[in-house]
Amino acid sequence: MYPQVLLNVRVEDKAKVMGHPRLKEAVQEAERRFGGLGRVNVRPSGTEPVVRVMVEAKEGAEAVAQELAHLVAALDRE
Repeated sequence: MYPQVLLNVRVEDKAKVMGHPRLKEAVQEAERRFGGLGRVNVRPSGTEPVVRVMVEAKEGAEAVAQELAHLVAALDRE
């Protein structure tokens, strides 16, 4: 129904990134920003060294997806 953005972020350690509390907080904050007019899904690929960032929203999906993708990459480098 809303525009969808899907970004794949290559990572060394999917488990480390997915378990990081800053990522969980960022996803929750993004969902709050949309106020029910969008959704956010961040998940590890089952077959590749990739974390998939999917954002659907009436407005701002691209910007939020980019923010989350940058965070995933930064957390992987920590």
